[in-house]
Amino acid sequence: MFLTFREEVEDALHGALSSLSLPTDDLGIETPPEGVDAVLASSAAFRLAGEVGAPPPKVAVDIAEEIDASEFDYIAEATPQGPYVNFLPSGAYYDETVTAGQDDEYGRLESTGDKVVVEHTSANPTGPVHVGRARNPITGDAVARILDFAGNDVDRHYYVNDAGRQIAVFTWAYETFDEDDLPKPERERADYDLVRYYRKGNSYLEEADPEAVEKAETEIQSILQGLEEGDEATYERVSEVVDTVLSGMRVTLDRLPAEFDEFVKETRFMFDGSTDDVVSRLKESEYSVYEEDAWQLDLSEFGFEKNLVFLRSDDTSLYTTRDLAHHEWKLDNYDRAVTVIGEDHKLQAEQLAQALEILGNDTENLTAFHYSWVNLPEGGMSTREGTGIDMDDLLDEAEKRAREEVEKRMDTRIRDDDLTEADVDRIARQVGIGAVRYDIISKQPTKTITFEWERALDFEAQSAPYVQYVHARTCGIIEEAGGEVPTEIDPSLLDSDAEQELIEVVARFPHVIEEAADDLEPHAVATYTRQFAETFNTFYRECPVLTAEDDDLRDARLALVAASKHTIANALNVIGIEAPESM
Repeated sequence: MFLTFREEVEDALHGALSSLSLPTDDLGIETPPEGVDAVLASSAAFRLAGEVGAPPPKVAVDIAEEIDASEFDYIAEATPQGPYVNFLPSGAYYDETVTAGQDDEYGRLESTGDKVVVEHTSANPTGPVHVGRARNPITGDAVARILDFAGNDVDRHYYVNDAGRQIAVFTWAYETFDEDDLPKPERERADYDLVRYYRKGNSYLEEADPEAVEKAETEIQSILQGLEEGDEATYERVSEVVDTVLSGMRVTLDRLPAEFDEFVKETRFMFDGSTDDVVSRLKESEYSVYEEDAWQLDLSEFGFEKNLVFLRSDDTSLYTTRDLAHHEWKLDNYDRAVTVIGEDHKLQAEQLAQALEILGNDTENLTAFHYSWVNLPEGGMSTREGTGIDMDDLLDEAEKRAREEVEKRMDTRIRDDDLTEADVDRIARQVGIGAVRYDIISKQPTKTITFEWERALDFEAQSAPYVQYVHARTCGIIEEAGGEVPTEIDPSLLDSDAEQELIEVVARFPHVIEEAADDLEPHAVATYTRQFAETFNTFYRECPVLTAEDDDLRDARLALVAASKHTIANALNVIGIEAPESM
């Protein structure tokens, strides 16, 4: 209803300004500050005061007087308040919101017809996923979910670096060292098994005598050259390592969960000739120079101090070169392309976009979504050195701590029946992993996070458990009512402040999805879930549902609980957090 209400507000303002012979290009529609008795407001009077030659409050009065609320279904009143025109919703707005909220898919927007690709995670397949990069799969998955819920046809891609030097070193090390030369793996899983070869290879290249290192480097270079030439045997050698490590990494990513429709390998764009095509076109560019034994793009004209190298002297391409071919493929096949990458790759992303434009591509629908780091109090991380904190360790600890918290709180749970061991395991997983995701998603992506267990698992504060508990509470109420939600109700009975405020928050959910998708702001959805939980808890305290004074009011409140259940479940789902039915 909120989106329809907003459309009516737009129509009302457009008509009022037109009748006053005033410009209608900026209606100034915004959410009023807390404490204002309105759902939407217009600040257009500020902009128009100079043109009218009157103070903003006088202009606001003139605008409000031109609006006849009776012409609209969902506008009850348009009232001036200082320099603003406030819009109050009608009874139909509240009534129809409660009805709309009964839909399991409530909040999902109509199809845009756009095909969108979201590339995220794309960590080098050199070992287990570690905490330092946790923000990429968690935030990237949330971005993809929000875009999908906003009506887009979304593909989720993991771009696999299977042609870089790191992978060549890994392949060489895997084929060179024996199991006996390696320490015991930290876990019995493919990525933990093979990462030992990668670490051994790197330490060997740093510590071995120069002659041995030179021999190793020759073998590593031959792997790189074989890939560049499209040699099938070399590709199979590399793929054995890459695919095996990815199989293990995917187990961790599934726990988050971070879903993917396709793992797109960079060798694809070497073998199909598109990388060679990019190189050829870049060489012909007016910005192309050959300096320091490499082909480069001089991007100084565009404000870049550093050149973009796209071909080495031995005619081997670079990751960026292949990524240019990859991005041209995305721009050819999708209406919008979003790439989730760390802030340390910001310059690279900007250079890539500029190079794409030099190649003749329109990059308007190409977005680089940057994020900062996740730190733990324990310190830094490095997969190559083997000193990192693995994501599996973090998730195991999250489930362990969540289980301890659940067991402590079992006496105050909603249900009267005993939770089974399986129930406790499920809740611990839902709450623990939900806590990790929520703590990461709820922060603006450009802000560095220091993860703290006490805050993330706080059932009483701004955390996943606090929000998840609201969903469990709605499920408990409905189950106690017999599991059936009345369909014939009188929503007009829901007229207390607590009820009206909850309905307003429910109504706003589709708008939150729309804005989060437009601005790529998953943290806005997390903020909404917290606000929703606070509003629902007020309703729960002030408005008895099952013991309401009469059956009609009971039924109406039960319907509002059902609408709340669907709203919070979907809001949690679009940021990848499970909504437990019991806690």
